[in-house]
Amino acid sequence: MTHSFDKDYWDQIWDGDRAAAMAAGQPNPHLVREIADLSPGTALDAGCGAGAEAIWLATGGWQVTAADIATTALARAAERAAASGVAARVRWVEADLARWQPDTRYDLVTTHYAHPAMPQLDFYDRIASWVAPAGTLLIVGHLHHQDHASGTGHGHDETGPPASASVTAADITARLDPLVWQVVTARESHRALPGHGGHAASIHDVVVRANRRP
Repeated sequence: MTHSFDKDYWDQIWDGDRAAAMAAGQPNPHLVREIADLSPGTALDAGCGAGAEAIWLATGGWQVTAADIATTALARAAERAAASGVAARVRWVEADLARWQPDTRYDLVTTHYAHPAMPQLDFYDRIASWVAPAGTLLIVGHLHHQDHASGTGHGHDETGPPASASVTAADITARLDPLVWQVVTARESHRALPGHGGHAASIHDVVVRANRRP
């Protein structure tokens, strides 16, 4: 199936029958592990969904800008942030990440399975340009995998992510100029989460963390 990944697509996902489960998700374990050694600063969560990662960052002392195209996702995220006591540390922005430009650069720019209506690697190039000098880029994406297994928790049908939204670690690191970036992590991982009907879902991730040189 071909998806446009436009606003209508994501609004339908977040107004659908899986939205409540997606909104109750926990912060991505790759984020929790990869930024444990960073001092809190300013962060951008690009494609924040219902805000699990943004709220986790805010709880840890980060000042977060969280952007997503889906109105319902942002409404759920804002409610969850208020309930968590961190509403003052998160700015929610409804934006098409294929077109939106932030007015500043950030100490941390992170994204988790986001794919707007543009080529996936071009999207990663785009968000990389929003990292401040000496800042960190963390990309968690769908690994280009032969069967494109489903179950990301960020809004896909049962066929899983399409090939156009999937990449490898090498695909990403090849776009990072070594004169500008120091690659810290380039890993492809496989993990299992509880799926629909009690069946385990296999998650195939690509994780790239890079530091922008000062």
